[in-house]
Amino acid sequence: MSMIKSRKHKLAPHALAALAASLSLPVAAQQASADAKKDEAALPTVKVQAAKDVPFKADVSASSKITQTLLETPKTIQVVKKETLQEQGAVSLMEALQNTPGITMQLGENGNTSAGDTFQMRGFSLQTSTFVDGVRDLGAVTRDVFNLEQIEIVKGPAGADTGRGASAGYINLISKLPQLDTITDATVTLGDASRKRATLDTNLRLGESIAARVNVMAQDNGVPGRDFVKKKGWAIAPSVAFGLGTPTRFYLFSQHVRQDNKPDGGMSTIGFEGFYNATAEVRNATRRATSQYYGSSSDYEKIDADMVTAKLEMDLGGGTTIRNISRYGRTHMDRVLTGINAITAVTPADPSTWTISRSRQRVNQTNEILANQTSLNTSFTLAGMKHDLATGIELMHEQQLTLGVGTTAQTINGVTYAAVAAPAANLYNPNRADAMGTPYLTGADSEGKTTTQALYAFDTVSVTDALKLNAGLRYEHFNISTLSSAIANNTINRTSLRHGDWITSWNVGATYKLADNGTVYAAAANSVTPPGSANFTLSASGQAAATAEPQETSNYEIGTKWELLDKRLNVSAALYRTENDKQVTQDPVTQASIQNGKTRVEGIELAAVGQITNFWQITAGLQTMKIKQLNQQSVNSTTGVVTVTDGVRWSPDFSATLWTSYQWGDLTVGGGARHMAEQKRVVTVAAAGATPANTPNLPAYTVFDLMAAYRVSKLVNLQLNVANITDKVYMQALNNGGSRLFLGAPRSATVTARFSF
Repeated sequence: MSMIKSRKHKLAPHALAALAASLSLPVAAQQASADAKKDEAALPTVKVQAAKDVPFKADVSASSKITQTLLETPKTIQVVKKETLQEQGAVSLMEALQNTPGITMQLGENGNTSAGDTFQMRGFSLQTSTFVDGVRDLGAVTRDVFNLEQIEIVKGPAGADTGRGASAGYINLISKLPQLDTITDATVTLGDASRKRATLDTNLRLGESIAARVNVMAQDNGVPGRDFVKKKGWAIAPSVAFGLGTPTRFYLFSQHVRQDNKPDGGMSTIGFEGFYNATAEVRNATRRATSQYYGSSSDYEKIDADMVTAKLEMDLGGGTTIRNISRYGRTHMDRVLTGINAITAVTPADPSTWTISRSRQRVNQTNEILANQTSLNTSFTLAGMKHDLATGIELMHEQQLTLGVGTTAQTINGVTYAAVAAPAANLYNPNRADAMGTPYLTGADSEGKTTTQALYAFDTVSVTDALKLNAGLRYEHFNISTLSSAIANNTINRTSLRHGDWITSWNVGATYKLADNGTVYAAAANSVTPPGSANFTLSASGQAAATAEPQETSNYEIGTKWELLDKRLNVSAALYRTENDKQVTQDPVTQASIQNGKTRVEGIELAAVGQITNFWQITAGLQTMKIKQLNQQSVNSTTGVVTVTDGVRWSPDFSATLWTSYQWGDLTVGGGARHMAEQKRVVTVAAAGATPANTPNLPAYTVFDLMAAYRVSKLVNLQLNVANITDKVYMQALNNGGSRLFLGAPRSATVTARFSF
């Protein structure tokens, strides 16, 4: 946390004057740069110390593929450091990303509820574009931040960086690893809704170059504003490192997570802002208590997630480093949840009689990944120009097994199953003790496997001291196999499909230094999404057909980045255009499926992170986004009616976030705001006069949070976080059918005691 930091250097004078000078014309900026260089030559120690004391600001990426500083990298990268997470009181990845503009949360299809981290960025899903230390991470889990050093959000198609499917970018979670220090940091958190959480981060120096570290987390949390919902579990992440401070370093680390949650199926949208129904009584229904729970006491969500990693780094001299990272990961999730959907107005004039239908859902899924990456970073001079080269080989095997489940009465291979009970609930007085059945395993399982072999290279050429050109290329072979099952005539029938090909991803960019502290850049990149690569599932037709062409996303971006106020504050601006091509649509005449649809996204993104003064910190961003689908239509085979889709769900045209804190001696106070514009659910062109049922859009909202922390002693800090201080009732997520929602958390508070020794 920022308040733990020592502030021994003096407050920089005339901060506002420095900001104005940094934003002036390039000639003035160059003069300021020359003055700064003189100061740096005279006081080099002070300069280095100032850079280290900026808790929110990162200067470089942890990825070996990004060889330049963030200032000189021609793409949008946001780094959320652990100090920011601590101040905001974020404990899950979803909470951490709430403060990133352009990222929205999803709920799932109609009666079904998505599991784990489900979000999208710049109009595209990120569910399979989450990485841990540069290795793809799979599994329907809610990720915790207890073992994270920082979160890196890379925006824009990034196929050359990560391979298939990175249509909007990716998220890279950087793990905590051993260091040559002996220090322990522990926290205990208590909050309303019976929230209890404890963490321990201890790092031990065991020898001249050996260290061990262990991170532990345990929690037993209710959810503010929701009855009976619970997030319970523990995790441990041990690690050991050899050769620290030497040319050869070896890390062995793992992470083990266990969760035993009571999941939430959400609540009906009836009575909330924007709800519409053709029946007047239903349309004008009174809003219900936001804490009402429509699930069953027998609902559960059990998650086991394990990951073991070995990393070797060798400095060969002359600026050359070789790395190898090997990982095995396995995640298993078994969840039984009660979903809700349609309303029945039993007696229209008497809402107390109204009911809501419920469904029993079960997901039993196992994900496994085995990966090996070998990379080489080096610098050399060729033709009088310096080259910074990153190249490597990636080998990966991914596997997903989903067990088939059933709820209806049927006979399968001679075994008879009864229908699973799912009685409707009273809309205003649901009973979680209602007898509910558990979906049974049918044996109609599906399994998908993907193997990948990839070669990549990134080269940055310093043409002059001011001009840098870079290019990246990834050549990747993938092979997807799917074994799917279906029940027909009381028998399980299995179908096997395969698809494999070579795909090429690339990026190019140019960065020009207008001054020592400022750059402008232009970049272009692509990514390729083969059929079935998002969920390991191939089909006989449609976008996931084994014979379909891959979707290709292209991105063009121009921007500028500046380090202001003695390089304590980073500001950036980017203008981008992204287009995803070869989406499946229908020919309105022949009704044949063709790959002629596309999605186009155009936007502007601004960001600032760092310090305005030595005691005033800030991280802020905003994004505008114009998004539409082109040539996307479907045809009713019976009536011939053509439905045109011209928008993309859950893609607000404006979003903004702000977090700032200020330190007075031992006291730190801070706060933030999050604004999300309206998000469309209905994205089809409606007939004249037609009004969509349920909730057509997710309304705009603005939420304010506060924080106060006090350093009791060098070893003890106390912190209070109050979320949603105005107690605003708002929808955080809406299902695709518009009948079910998740509300954002009401006003809630936590108190954290942090012990460092």
